[in-house]
Amino acid sequence: SKLAALFKHPLYNTPVPEVTEKDKLFVVNPMEKFSLHSSGSDEWVSSSKAEALLPTGKTAYDTYPTWLKFHIGINRYELYPRRDPLLPTLLRDLATQRIVSSVQKSGGTQLKLIMTFPNYGQALFKPMKQTRDQETPIDFFYFSDFERHNAEIAAFHLDRILDFRRIPPVSGRLVNITKEIRDITTDKKLAKTFFISPAGNVCFYGECSYYCSTEHALCGKPDRLEGSMAALLPDKTLAKRRSWRSPWRRSYHKSKKAEWELNPNYCAQVRETPPYDRGHRLLDLIDMAILDFLMGNMDRHHYETFEKFGNDTFLLHLDNGRGFGTHSRDEPSILAPLQQCCSIKKSTYLRLQLLATQPYRLSDVLREALAADPLAPVLAEPHLQALDRRLGKVLLAVGHCLAR
Repeated sequence: SKLAALFKHPLYNTPVPEVTEKDKLFVVNPMEKFSLHSSGSDEWVSSSKAEALLPTGKTAYDTYPTWLKFHIGINRYELYPRRDPLLPTLLRDLATQRIVSSVQKSGGTQLKLIMTFPNYGQALFKPMKQTRDQETPIDFFYFSDFERHNAEIAAFHLDRILDFRRIPPVSGRLVNITKEIRDITTDKKLAKTFFISPAGNVCFYGECSYYCSTEHALCGKPDRLEGSMAALLPDKTLAKRRSWRSPWRRSYHKSKKAEWELNPNYCAQVRETPPYDRGHRLLDLIDMAILDFLMGNMDRHHYETFEKFGNDTFLLHLDNGRGFGTHSRDEPSILAPLQQCCSIKKSTYLRLQLLATQPYRLSDVLREALAADPLAPVLAEPHLQALDRRLGKVLLAVGHCLAR
């Protein structure tokens, strides 16, 4: 396994800073036991008399569902650890847990659903909109592109292979539109949009600002539909997140350009602007630009951080559905932060060099990671080949910077 060898490599075993209590997103009472009522109801109970209720040798933590352990594990330095024993279980839960509720997620431009499991875990479901081998038409603006379910899955695995670990876990899933959405939804607006197509398939389109119409309905075969299931982050009432506008945000206008596209010295003013004037924030942004270039994602207008950790923490790489839309062409402008600032973390650079070598070739390790997903093959082969070509271009850009 190339993937196992990669994760054993010294570059993937560098020490992580010691995590103190103030570096944890949540500080948990170790005696607090969580369990579902044995009566079979879905009511969530919390008991402080954990000692009396627990089988010998078990801790209260053992009673937590995997999604809760994932939330408790989040800290200032990482969303989840490199060798996370929870990851396989969490991905399996996302793919197999019974869905007890499906409602449309408010906000955003395209249709997404929030799905709830019996253990109160929740996932963000993005439905399949196009086949694996369809490329984004060359005349499409980046802001009117489809969001792809398989891009969300591939982005999670790519982010982990780059050792960023800033995307919440995502699994593919085949959903029954009738039983797992239509029959159980309490969302009246969503419920009104279901219909049977002339071909006898169950379809729905929801309410949103792009592609929520009968012409763009999502249809099952006859009611089976692929989608991505992403583990939700802790509720914002429990763990506030701050949204930051990216300095290299596009204009989102059909003819206007953004300032960074016109000013070659744009990075100099970014470097003087908080929070980019100290710490590793700018370098983290450049990591994100490299991830986006490899995926071909032009739609990174904002990013988020956990408010509790202030400026000294990682960036969350959320909403990656517009990646992996094209394999036949690359978008060099995505690399503007790297090219204009000529800065990169040494650790990122060394890992990128490693992923360009035969034993750890990026396309091979990502192909292997994606093979375990329920919807494999997740990416069409040309997209995997494009990754190696784009990685070469990232290393070339760093080479130009070193030469300068």
